Amino acid sequence: MASLFNLKIIACDGIFYDGPCEILVFPGSDGEYAILNHHEVFTGIVEIGNIRFTTGDGEKRNAIISDGLVTVEPDGSVVVVAYSCERPEDIDTFRAQEALERAQEQLQQKQSRIDYQISANNMARAMARLKGAGANNLYKI
Repeated sequence: MASLFNLKIIACDGIFYDGPCEILVFPGSDGEYAILNHHEVFTGIVEIGNIRFTTGDGEKRNAIISDGLVTVEPDGSVVVVAYSCERPEDIDTFRAQEALERAQEQLQQKQSRIDYQISANNMARAMARLKGAGANNLYKI
């Protein structure tokens, strides 16, 4: 039997998952990170992309997550806090494609550094949503 820990994924619109977990894989600033039971206390950054985890009953799940934070608590539980987290089947590819096009247009305009970073983040999120929804052929880079 696999060693389990408690995982809680919190997004702005509510709790995405709260329960036992065998392994958590999330995108970080320099690649993917994995967390297993008995991981050392840790706080890190979650980047926009695909987060994968295996639940206590062996079910493999994945989701598209925006940037956020991950914390391994002293008791071994893991908390992920992000702006958004959604299942691939819940993504509206038409809206994601429109968001990508808007962000690309905004990036071509003269903007402040802050506005540029917001547009770049919006573009990255739209691309991740399209990729996660299996609509790779819809977006252009």
